Amino acid sequence: MSKFKKHVSYPGRLVMVGFGSIGQGVLPLLLRHVEMPREHIVIVTAEERGREVAAEFGVDFRQVALVQGNYRQVLEPLLRKGDFLLNLSVEVETVALVHLAQEKGAFYLDTCIEPWAGGYTDPGLTPSQRSNYALRERALTLVPKYAGGPTAVLTHGANPGLVSHFVKEALLELAATTKPGARAPRDRIGWALLARDLDVRVIHIAERDTQVANQSKRPGEFVNTWSIDGFVSEGSQPAELGWGSHERHFPQDGKRHEFGCDAAIYLMRPGASTRVRTWTPLEGPFHGFLVTHNEAISIADYYTLAEGGTVRYRPTVHYAYHPCDDAVLSLHELAGKNWSLQSEKRLMMREITRGLDELGVLLMGPKHSSYWYGSRLSIEEARTLVPHNNATSLQVTAGVLAGVIWAIENPAAGIIEPDQMDHARVMEIARPYLGEVVGVRSDWSPLVDRGRLFPEEVDPTDPWQFKNFRVA
Repeated sequence: MSKFKKHVSYPGRLVMVGFGSIGQGVLPLLLRHVEMPREHIVIVTAEERGREVAAEFGVDFRQVALVQGNYRQVLEPLLRKGDFLLNLSVEVETVALVHLAQEKGAFYLDTCIEPWAGGYTDPGLTPSQRSNYALRERALTLVPKYAGGPTAVLTHGANPGLVSHFVKEALLELAATTKPGARAPRDRIGWALLARDLDVRVIHIAERDTQVANQSKRPGEFVNTWSIDGFVSEGSQPAELGWGSHERHFPQDGKRHEFGCDAAIYLMRPGASTRVRTWTPLEGPFHGFLVTHNEAISIADYYTLAEGGTVRYRPTVHYAYHPCDDAVLSLHELAGKNWSLQSEKRLMMREITRGLDELGVLLMGPKHSSYWYGSRLSIEEARTLVPHNNATSLQVTAGVLAGVIWAIENPAAGIIEPDQMDHARVMEIARPYLGEVVGVRSDWSPLVDRGRLFPEEVDPTDPWQFKNFRVA
């Protein structure tokens, strides 16, 4: 008997769009935890890559590139009421697939909100129009139209995805030190009040990937531990961050959007060229890239308290990412080529020899200084737990698995984001695949050791200002 628990029995068909590192990594997880016939699974992907993995598990593999002109023709015959459309692709528009899934009465989940090909870098669009903020706003316009419809979970991998649940776990652990026995809030307002009462001013999605391969990056090659196309696309978008109500220094190249929830701003520069100071327990202080991510906007929006049209409380939220060292070299080369992608791409998987991915949320403010909560998963443990994964991909695929199961268990939630889901249930499903899940206190702030070599312009009265995180 398998030691792994079957969480749900699912009679419908699963149509998986895209079969890169995340698709290949999540397939064995789904087969392990969701009871369904393998002949009910169909993979639709643009690339030949992954065909051997599909064959290993006896799953239908169809190599078809989905574009605006053919996606309905390809997918409509595969979907019926109660089926599941799992979108793990790049450059296939999220809004189009959500519409299709709702029309067919099918469930839906993705790991990020995508435009059609070219949408991230279209020179005909303004930086605001090609931001994650704009993509999110467009997707959320579907919420009232499909209220009470089949559950469609937007952006539920690791980050965005699991990190929204990490924030709630961290808030509860911080609250336990001041309010022993306090229960988890029941709604968005309750969670926002808790964050405000704890005086959480800044939330970093702080990640350090230390995985190393036995083959170094070569000139003209982009190397990464997860989707290269996905990373380059989001790294080429404007740097974005949820903008806190405590902030007093607006960035010199910062811009506000002229539409939507107004919970975030963007900078007139690519995220992959913008660095910030951050901290994780094992790495300590480091420079991370302020790469745009949906959770930077959705978390800031979710934890907003407003009164009479005036924002009374909102934390500053952003990603602070140090990828594996070879990916940093790849980004350096990419920027030097004026953001033209290298001719060769290599996804690090079997050649990884050591390292881990330390992914969590860093909550900061004057009451508790810094508190990091998250996952520390090594390559050795990832390989032991699930085939076709490295440490980075398994954190994502665990989030996908948890999101799929939650959607099946909650079939009529309509279109939702991770922040709206039951964090305890999601963590219950994902936790066995996240390695060491820990919460760690620290007295680190962005002003520690600042100006040691050269004087810097900082705001010593409040270390939690974005001004103090900024690196030119």
